[in-house]
Amino acid sequence: MRTTLTRAGCRLAAALLLCVAAAPAVAASGRAPAEPARTAVRAAVADPAYKVLAFSKTAGFRHGSIDDGLAALRELGGANNFTVDATENSAAFTTANLAQYKAVVFLSTTGDVLNGTQQTAFEQYIKGGGGYVGIHAAADTEYDWPFYAGLAGALFHSHPHNQTATVRVEDRAHDATAHLGATWQRFDEWYNYRTNPRTTARVLASLDESSYTGGTMSGDHPISWCKGYEGGRAFYTGGGHTDESYTEPAFRRHLLGGVRWAAGMTEADCRPETGYTPLFDGTGTAGWKQAGPGSFTLADGTLTSQGGLGMLWYSAREFTGDYSLKLDWRADGDDNSGVLLGFPASDDPWSAVDNGYEVQIDATDSADRTTGSVYGFKSADLTARDAALNPPGEWNTYELRVTGERLEVFLNGRKINDFTGTDPARSLRQGHIGLQNHGDGDQVSFRNVRVKTAGGTPPGPRTGAIKGVNGKCADVAGGASGDGTRIQLWTCNGADAQKWSLPGDGTIRALGKCLDVSGGGSADGTKIQLWTCNGTGAQQWQPQADTTVRNPQSGKCLDAEGGTWNDGTRVHLWTCHTGANQKWTLP
Repeated sequence: MRTTLTRAGCRLAAALLLCVAAAPAVAASGRAPAEPARTAVRAAVADPAYKVLAFSKTAGFRHGSIDDGLAALRELGGANNFTVDATENSAAFTTANLAQYKAVVFLSTTGDVLNGTQQTAFEQYIKGGGGYVGIHAAADTEYDWPFYAGLAGALFHSHPHNQTATVRVEDRAHDATAHLGATWQRFDEWYNYRTNPRTTARVLASLDESSYTGGTMSGDHPISWCKGYEGGRAFYTGGGHTDESYTEPAFRRHLLGGVRWAAGMTEADCRPETGYTPLFDGTGTAGWKQAGPGSFTLADGTLTSQGGLGMLWYSAREFTGDYSLKLDWRADGDDNSGVLLGFPASDDPWSAVDNGYEVQIDATDSADRTTGSVYGFKSADLTARDAALNPPGEWNTYELRVTGERLEVFLNGRKINDFTGTDPARSLRQGHIGLQNHGDGDQVSFRNVRVKTAGGTPPGPRTGAIKGVNGKCADVAGGASGDGTRIQLWTCNGADAQKWSLPGDGTIRALGKCLDVSGGGSADGTKIQLWTCNGTGAQQWQPQADTTVRNPQSGKCLDAEGGTWNDGTRVHLWTCHTGANQKWTLP
């Protein structure tokens, strides 16, 4: 029978939020008999009542949108069970007063707004587990206070004129960004920052500098992030300059998610993240294969299980050595799934169960078969698991870290299991990974499956569109695969002519052939074409930190011809200059 745990995927509010159905016992063979179909129960989760302090004192430029921001925060609070106290009086920053608030919002504050005593009180509040939300000009605040600079993550440097830009959503599991698509078109005042917060914070969203003018962060331009900081939580968004921001539904939901996370109402993995390679980035399932019955649907960059018992497994590459696998998942109710590791290639999903290890997703099963457990081998630390687990309908993030035969399981950034395998028939150090579709009535969704290896076999090719100036895609003209077919810009359409692969050997491939410098030339204007892969320097490409793509043999860059860029604009070789027509977003 399933055991209902204390938190078991639910947040306790005014009432019990999830009813749990009984399940049959596991058969002696270790395989579970077929379960009857279950109706997913999505919990209507309500946060407990809490208070937020909105602070909007300015000692420099004052944003006219502050009043609209306060009104939006109050409306969000009224609809989501938190009360907003607003002040511009820095005397509110005392230890006793701050203690009543789950989070403090710095709403477009500017300049030096707190004295030394008030700064000390706020530092103690954060170190005691308090939450910080910085909105827009919060980054233009307290330049001489090192604690605040670390809390905010980055401080203001400059900004161009207000304009529309493309926001790339990097994390679609955090409550502030889970409602967004892979990109977000917004009009705002876009800050450049003095430093890049990526090494100290989890970047939730960044700006595509090729989509607007005036970006100065060399193509890596975070615009929203979260981090744990000296015992507390810190969330920042660079949006919110304009009055209209605060009536924009997507931006309001972005703010709500930031407040909820900073206040501890929802969990997320806000550790810095670099060096991961996508295995599933939402654009397609190249390299993946379905084993057994059932399947996964793909919509909105999300894989969702249906039917089963089956498994979608990454057949393109076997993993050997140490690695870290991260993925985002969501259960809609009392649902069952899991992540399978270390199994041999097979189209039988039971081979993965019998020869590998499963990290379970099912918050209401028995202790060694519940969310975070290594199924049948070791239970999660249930106290830590319950504290880290978001309820049905909200996203969670797993990190599954393999070091030798040791498997560490992190849920939303918190370690909940530490297991070392000793079964001679199984090995974490060698095998494939898979996502389980457990059966009818079990609906679990996945996003952003990515891996980072430490030695061993590389993770396999990166695949997807290559985007350039004006948001257009690198395209094989006419979808033809003949040697010499030119490469051009074209409106992104998801066609095979725009699906590129970076297999890790320095080549860039489409339609089974390689991106090639015609004749191995080096003159400005040399044609870029498709050609049979031949291992020459004409087919070697190196992505640069400034988002240019360089051909080392010629020392020149991939460039969109001319000064106006439309469908059919030719891609050629040109002296590197880091202009907008030489900036590319690779898969």
